[in-house]
Amino acid sequence: MPHDDHDHPHALLPPDPALRVKALETILTRKGLIDPAALDEIIDTYQNRIGPKNGARVVARAWSEPDFKRALLSDATPVVAELGYYGRQGEHMVVVENTRHTHNMVVCTLCSCYPWPLLGIPPGWYKSDAYRARAVREPRKVLADFGVTLPADTAVRVWDSTAEVRYLVLPMRPEGTDGFSEDALASLVTRDSMIGTGLPKVPS
Repeated sequence: MPHDDHDHPHALLPPDPALRVKALETILTRKGLIDPAALDEIIDTYQNRIGPKNGARVVARAWSEPDFKRALLSDATPVVAELGYYGRQGEHMVVVENTRHTHNMVVCTLCSCYPWPLLGIPPGWYKSDAYRARAVREPRKVLADFGVTLPADTAVRVWDSTAEVRYLVLPMRPEGTDGFSEDALASLVTRDSMIGTGLPKVPS
């Protein structure tokens, strides 16, 4: 069978995913198809300079400004684009709000569709087969694995992110944050709380 052919080029790639990525990067660099410096810049931008910071700013503003929140929940794409958060992987955004009665969680059951302009690079667990399968079948157990226990009467709604639509969860504003500035509120917003697998930090 072709997959057993050790002379096939793919057989030369190491089995570990990280090593495979490095091997492919080396091959593409030698062929002049990618520039390692440009690649490092892109990764650094999304992992460190963007990360979930943009999303946290959006959430903090929604917590602070009712009109902004209404517009965000009504049609998120132009609202976040106006703030400068747009581009590949963020063309069509939908924001769903957590309430006392409903908790939202996002998954991509087919691959790893994710709102890069707002949350940066998706975490490894988000792309895993286990998360993609279990989030739909047993969302409460998945939440428990992340340390989130919800009241029995809080419904859990799972949203399937796709190439056409990407979702951002608007978590509930923590109690005891009256009078907080947007910067202070943004510091409480975690990446996982915007995916729905976590909650915002509790103010100290």
